[in-house]
Amino acid sequence: MNSSTDERILLVTGASRGIGRAAAVALAKAGAHVVLVARTVGGLEEADDEIRENGGSATLVPLDLKDVAGIDRLGATIFERWGRLDGFLGNAGVLGALTPLAHLDPKVWQEAVDVNVTANWRLIRSLDPLLRKSAAARVLFLSSGAAHNFRPYWGSYSIAKAALEALALTYAAECASTGIKVNLLNPGPLRTRMRAKAMPGEDQLTLEPPEVVAPLIVEMLSPSYENNGELVSYRK
Repeated sequence: MNSSTDERILLVTGASRGIGRAAAVALAKAGAHVVLVARTVGGLEEADDEIRENGGSATLVPLDLKDVAGIDRLGATIFERWGRLDGFLGNAGVLGALTPLAHLDPKVWQEAVDVNVTANWRLIRSLDPLLRKSAAARVLFLSSGAAHNFRPYWGSYSIAKAALEALALTYAAECASTGIKVNLLNPGPLRTRMRAKAMPGEDQLTLEPPEVVAPLIVEMLSPSYENNGELVSYRK
């Protein structure tokens, strides 16, 4: 799909459902060409259909974020096509398992670290040169209250999100003298598949849908958003 050279090129991970999909649709409505990254082709195609129905445009990238070579290729592909990237939303994440740290399967621990932390570092590594080509690049990572509220059995997720915040704030400090602004967003409890998995007894209908936080994401990824190194918590 062709996109004009003057529209913003924004990348969204975990774009096939939940907050990532809602954000991608809203960003496309706001005029951006959105690069959608997720593992599931079917989910990406459904998101693309919704974006097209609303007059937007997107490029689909089926990619497992544990594929580090694939992340490196992603940066090269974006450079070849557009020569720059105007921002990205690091939304993709995994819950892991709610279990005592002493009982946590090493594979589950490793996946939590790989997807929630390492993949975002690899994205920074791959995309930083492209972001520096933009006149006003914006980067936003999704965090969680679990990064600060340490509860029994939430170890893999809490630790990974705390590490993600350290990663994002370090990158923000490194970008302070550039046109890149890097921030964090805690969306709070929303009606998502991950929330349902974490809270199986909770009535999902009492929660707001992911779409409610999309306008704030659009704002934080816009050129007019000048804050850097900020952690924002969504409140209706």
